[in-house]
Amino acid sequence: MAETRLDLLRWQFDLTWALGEVHLAELTPDDLRWEPAALCWTMRRGDDGDWIADWAETEPDPIPVPTMAWLSWHIGWWWSTAMDHLLGRTVRERESVRWPGPDGAVAWLTALRDEWLTVLDGLTEERLDEASSYPWPEDAGLTVGHQVAWVNAELMKNLAEIGQQRLARAAAAACQGAPLD
Repeated sequence: MAETRLDLLRWQFDLTWALGEVHLAELTPDDLRWEPAALCWTMRRGDDGDWIADWAETEPDPIPVPTMAWLSWHIGWWWSTAMDHLLGRTVRERESVRWPGPDGAVAWLTALRDEWLTVLDGLTEERLDEASSYPWPEDAGLTVGHQVAWVNAELMKNLAEIGQQRLARAAAAACQGAPLD
């Protein structure tokens, strides 16, 4: 049987997730709280106890280094809204995507992965050709297939950033002879 575009997109997603799991499996709450630079974006507790992402409507110059916590929230935000769009739900506002905190971040991402697999399993080759205006402008001329490929690429990028920070943190601690705590 010939491989379909859906088969290829699913294979790409599974590969991306498997590569990311190498880092997610080792990720600790302390890793998520680590600030790799003086100028960084992270997750902060709001007055109500919810975690709030640092954010600017206009990208600052210089761009802050995102923490692993912020990156995990960022994955959850765009992944949740991509699924909202594909499932015909009202797309959530950025502020309404709640990060579960450093103790629940990996489980949250894993649950999003499971939900995404359900979305992928519900797609058809014909659906891949339908127009998609998310996350692009209406007139971009892109399709659901482009959207699914974008999810794979964005996930790969964000998981690689988490992995690189996790390795940098561990290497710095090893060079200093200090534990990671």
